Amino acid sequence: MATEGSETSTSLDDLPMRVGAGQFMDPAPERLRYIKQLGGDDVLLNMYQVDDPDYEHMPDDERVPLEGDGEWSVENLREVRERVEAEGMRLNAIENVPVSFYEDVMLNGPKRDEQLTKLKRTIRNMGEAGIPIFGYHWAPAGVWRTGWGETRGGAEVSVFDAEASNADELTHDREYSEAELWENYEYFLDEVLPVAEEAGVTLALHPSDPPMKRLGGVPQLFRNFENFKRAMDYRDSDYHGLDLCLGCWSEMGEPLDEVIRYFGERDEIVYVHFRDVSGTVPTFSEDFVDEGNYDEYQLLTLLDDVGFSGMMIPDHTPHLEGDTDWEHRGRAYTIGYLRGMLKAMRSERAAAAPHR
Repeated sequence: MATEGSETSTSLDDLPMRVGAGQFMDPAPERLRYIKQLGGDDVLLNMYQVDDPDYEHMPDDERVPLEGDGEWSVENLREVRERVEAEGMRLNAIENVPVSFYEDVMLNGPKRDEQLTKLKRTIRNMGEAGIPIFGYHWAPAGVWRTGWGETRGGAEVSVFDAEASNADELTHDREYSEAELWENYEYFLDEVLPVAEEAGVTLALHPSDPPMKRLGGVPQLFRNFENFKRAMDYRDSDYHGLDLCLGCWSEMGEPLDEVIRYFGERDEIVYVHFRDVSGTVPTFSEDFVDEGNYDEYQLLTLLDDVGFSGMMIPDHTPHLEGDTDWEHRGRAYTIGYLRGMLKAMRSERAAAAPHR
């Protein structure tokens, strides 16, 4: 999977499978140092929170310098990358671009062409600024949860229950058909993927969350194995792959070993959100990475078997006692757990290798 931006000093393809961190928007030195202290050298930034009111209370020198009407400039993007690299770390990706940047692209609204022009310009600018991965979703209705529950020791976790979700209430102006969403998605790829290829930026598609058939009158296209195969097969490109969110795939109830083999052997896994849930749609709850539906060590070794060499990050984590809004304690637990599994796997495989 091609992941080298024009200013990136070291190709991410030259690195081994490793653990990083994400799910934040502010590359403040304190947070980056915290991730570094946990053993992570790689980060991705989530930019969907730029309209969060808490953002306005951040000191000016800590705010993400991404400004613009539906697009981001080379200068702003380069400054973000340089902030990360100043702490001895790598900025792998920007993901979860605000829905407002391409909502009309997803729904074929009146601003579709204008938004596409700006989106393509942002992707070109990412390539020029040396940010090699653009993570995105195809879910104009957003991510849905219906409340909070508890897991071991009373740690708080998010919950989805379809019966409590008001899923039939329209989030947009009308009902949309699956055929419409597919037509819009394929048009998006036709327009944007050639630009990404030229810019050296890899597109990474995130699953629908939750993977219901539809929410708010909008089909959740990326809710199953079959639809992801269709998306990846539509255009054959080294710059088109998956943000493999294991939690979302676990919510689907799909056979994760088959999913990893299928996309991994095709080199279509760009990076991994390593989380899990208990239960599957229509009802599930977030959980600790070691207590959900799947065998986490088995999946890690399978990722290694298929040659995955990208970044893994904690995604949603339980809110532990004394945690912050970013769940820094929950993330620390998950990062440590993943790093421990990775070390154990490598030691096990080294011991089993033939001695010369």
